[in-house]
Amino acid sequence: MDLTTVWFLLIAGLFTGYFILEGFDFGVGMLLPALGRNDRERRVMINTIGPVWDGNEVWLITAGGAMFAAFPEWYATLFSGFYLPLLLILLALIIRGVAFEYRHKRPEASWKKRWDTAIFIGSLIPAILWGVAFANILRGVPLDADHEYIGGLTDLLNPYALLGGATTATLFATHGAVFIALKTVGDIRHRARTLALRLGLAAAALATTFLTWTLTIRHNTAATTLAVTAALALLAGLAATRARREGWAFTGTALAIALTVATLFTALFPNVLPSTADPTGTLTATNAASTHYTLTIMTWVAVLFTPVVLAYQGWTYWVFRKRIGVAHIPQN
Repeated sequence: MDLTTVWFLLIAGLFTGYFILEGFDFGVGMLLPALGRNDRERRVMINTIGPVWDGNEVWLITAGGAMFAAFPEWYATLFSGFYLPLLLILLALIIRGVAFEYRHKRPEASWKKRWDTAIFIGSLIPAILWGVAFANILRGVPLDADHEYIGGLTDLLNPYALLGGATTATLFATHGAVFIALKTVGDIRHRARTLALRLGLAAAALATTFLTWTLTIRHNTAATTLAVTAALALLAGLAATRARREGWAFTGTALAIALTVATLFTALFPNVLPSTADPTGTLTATNAASTHYTLTIMTWVAVLFTPVVLAYQGWTYWVFRKRIGVAHIPQN
């Protein structure tokens, strides 16, 4: 296996980790108005992700950095062509991060309500736009022979991409509801479990349609196997939710997200950004890659530091593994 393939797989793995971990963050944020009946319940929901949400975003930063260093042509074309959607994602993440920090600074209900709305919007927009972005990456966008994006915003808002956005939003919402049920006690836990079942059925229908459409665009035997396994993992997660086994349910939804991302990257390879305008403009893992020397240095850095990062993040989740409930939240 050459280094370009290795780094394609590593970037796929980084985005997989990001969508699994940040996926339940987005889900909790999106469900804040629906599940939190009062301020203390909303504080419980925020506290389930409070110690980890900012660490989860490191996966995105690392994935972007790896793409920039390993496949600079892919990075340049993607970030210029998808400038507006990616800018909206960045602004939403900034607003969401500020909302987490500022919500508790003042006691007024109106103040908290405004920041709760910011958390909801800052979670919903990325949840949709990431699906739109990756659907367009797989489908292809208009590129000229110099690998320059020659389309407009309307080219990115096609039916397939919008279906991708709806799929990721519902998958993340389901994942978030299962995570809340896993991390809480009391009435909010039961309501989260019930909501997870309802959202999961919608997510299963959308994901099945999206993956089926995906395989008609980029037919691939391995991708088909992964797509079927992703559907089975989601159904298994919903069955575990119904059986009140939140740990297995979370494993199921996490696997469903991981296998969905794996399906997309498997169907995409060896391309990294197909061209729908000029076939010679298609970016592949070969013509978009850095030099062999650069990839070699990056590989050694990854080998040395990746275990340290994984160990630290695993320790963080272990420390904050306990369930919480309204009883743990002071009334004032």
